[in-house]
Amino acid sequence: MTAQTTRWGILGTGGIAATFASDLPLVPGAELAAVGSRTQEAADAFATKHGAARAHGSWAALAADPDVDVIYVATPHSSHHAASMVCLEGGKSVLIEKPMTLDLASSAQLVQEARTRELFLMEAMWMRCNPAIRKIRDLITEGAIGDIVTLHADFGLQGPFEPTHRLRDPALGGGALLDLGVYPIHFADLMLGAPETVHSWATLTPENVDETTGILLGYASGAAATLTCSIAGESRNAATITGTRGRIEIPPGFFNARTFDLIRGGEVETFDLDYEGSGYQFEAIEVQRCLAHNFPESPLVPHTTTLEIMTLMDTIRAEIGVSY
Repeated sequence: MTAQTTRWGILGTGGIAATFASDLPLVPGAELAAVGSRTQEAADAFATKHGAARAHGSWAALAADPDVDVIYVATPHSSHHAASMVCLEGGKSVLIEKPMTLDLASSAQLVQEARTRELFLMEAMWMRCNPAIRKIRDLITEGAIGDIVTLHADFGLQGPFEPTHRLRDPALGGGALLDLGVYPIHFADLMLGAPETVHSWATLTPENVDETTGILLGYASGAAATLTCSIAGESRNAATITGTRGRIEIPPGFFNARTFDLIRGGEVETFDLDYEGSGYQFEAIEVQRCLAHNFPESPLVPHTTTLEIMTLMDTIRAEIGVSY
């Protein structure tokens, strides 16, 4: 990596890879150097559309590219571990789309591999890098709403999805929990830390992935978090944090917040932190900041947090009876 430019590679050519590539021009010092896919045809098409300098027809070729500093892994969940391992073995720092992998064991293996090779590794939980979410966390730390009493967050998509859709395919890590529930879970973790108790319930699809999941988390402080996710119906996709002195309300799309309300004593203060793009640029900015300072991990999305979340999702999957 040069002092001025971070040369990015993108592994994967789907929708989320395209969104990341579209936001990358908003990142100072970022260059889309290369893209990698399982086929040369897909890589060529993506490179042409998004202006990547080079296109590679295999993961290994992208990982071996000497003019790439860091690789964003944007494959389906089920390929995160294998793809990221190829990148790490190729000596590349990695930003892995959420969730890091399908389970705790495989995530822990990637973390250990990155630490052994002294390479940067981060789960791409872009919500934790979002300016509004970071401002909310600061307000809570400052005591703006007192002690947290309850937290509510939901994420649901309108169904139905066909049985062959990735959201219903267990081979691709389908179901609501890993794709959608990871956001409310990360949100609760950011505001309250690791829970003391976990209770969950779900309805399953015929393919045995979770269609709708409810989660109740209890904390040593006395706080409670109620979280839901679903691929059967579109919920508000909003979040509320209630404290002893007030509350914070985040409108629909809480995971990509641009505004929120701080409500105390009947008075409403609205915070507007709007921005260009889709919001993926902030995780890229954080990665580049960490690389510039030779940080092995990000303080915004540290390894311990990712592994805590994977542990929690393993526990929930065991309770609801979902395995991959």
